[in-house]
Amino acid sequence: MRGKGRAVCLGADIDTDVIIAGRYLRTKDRSIWAKHVFEDLDSDLAPRLSGAVIVAGKNFGCGSSREQAAIALKEAGVIAVVAPSFARIFFRNAINIGLALIEADLGCPEGETVRFDLESGWVELGGKRSRLRPLSPHMLDILRAGGLVAYWRVKR
Repeated sequence: MRGKGRAVCLGADIDTDVIIAGRYLRTKDRSIWAKHVFEDLDSDLAPRLSGAVIVAGKNFGCGSSREQAAIALKEAGVIAVVAPSFARIFFRNAINIGLALIEADLGCPEGETVRFDLESGWVELGGKRSRLRPLSPHMLDILRAGGLVAYWRVKR
């Protein structure tokens, strides 16, 4: 699975409450979540996420186990998230909805192109290629299918 997008740089310890604030969880309207993603961090960030690869610090997705955080990112048009580490529940929620996560420690020049190949195990930013922590073949199958629900539909 390959992809590319513009780098949007964030810091470490981005928690699920920062990704999508609890006040927006009364609705199941995913377009509302996408519109308000990262609102309390940077109110101008959501419109810049379409076609973006978030490059963040360690422990991305910490906090509550809300799956809406991963959904909000995908609905906002985020292609992938690159971070040195992810909170484990967020990690599975993201894979389950088909959002690619890349465990790698990169610097982040804002707006540079990020390229990645999950099967070959590399990510490239600013012309520098790095190895990434590989995903299991099963997780790659889930991502290729577009998420866990789509994966199980195909497996039937």
